[in-house]
Amino acid sequence: MKLLIGLLGAGLCLSACATDPGTDSIESNIGNSEVNNLPRHFPTNNAHSAGGGGGGSSLIYHNGPTIKSAHVVAIFWGPSWQAGDSGVASSIGSYVGRFGTTGEYNTITQYSGILQSNLAGGQANWYDTSTPPQNVTDATIQGEVNRYIAANGFDASAIYEVFLPSTSYSSDGTSTSCGGTNLAYCAYHGNFASGANDVRYASMPYPSCGGCQTSGFTITQNFEHFISHETREAVTDPDGTGWYDRRGYEADDKCAWTPTPFADTATGTNTDGTGYAYQYEWSNANGGCVKTR
Repeated sequence: MKLLIGLLGAGLCLSACATDPGTDSIESNIGNSEVNNLPRHFPTNNAHSAGGGGGGSSLIYHNGPTIKSAHVVAIFWGPSWQAGDSGVASSIGSYVGRFGTTGEYNTITQYSGILQSNLAGGQANWYDTSTPPQNVTDATIQGEVNRYIAANGFDASAIYEVFLPSTSYSSDGTSTSCGGTNLAYCAYHGNFASGANDVRYASMPYPSCGGCQTSGFTITQNFEHFISHETREAVTDPDGTGWYDRRGYEADDKCAWTPTPFADTATGTNTDGTGYAYQYEWSNANGGCVKTR
């Protein structure tokens, strides 16, 4: 049966691909398909096989909203964020405060009038000292975000990013992050309705496995890599109806892992003395992956 499906797929490509010379060359080994089978999820470095510099296809606007002047609310869930990982949390807070004013963030101002902004200029970050479950499902992440909103109110321009400790992992359906039984992604963003509110959020699991780490990066820098990826994608495609290419890859997906993520001391330094970390971003204006604009 698998052979028959493969032959049928090859036949379809012979007829369809020949008429579409501009299609993106990215392939994901997840599901063995060139189509993004995990939209809005940050692929692992082995699953995405380094996005190949994004291929040749530009992002397409699908007429949905973007977040013009975004805020990031960091929700640190678990007691370790005020103990062994307190330096990581402190660095993440400083990173968020700088990221929105950098050239690395300016790369997305070409899309739908998005503005550079103080990403930390909205609601305060939150330390939830309760212990999350080992398996933190998507519904559990949404519940944690709702707890924050119940206590602090709702910001329509916010991306509520939930950072998990090393003792937990994220799951979304049958797919998991580091620590789970079916590693398929490093982090993800999404949205859900809560009453009349359209809530934008991200799951930020601990980067505890090689599939979600960049060689030479610290834990802090690997988290910053997640933040740069998921925040820009949540801004350009908050509801899954914004900017992505014809195969479902968002701006950061197209440049995930290749070119190699980088650190820049000029934009800030972490509590451990390392430079702030970012990944390359797809630029329609440049027709490729760029560091800054």
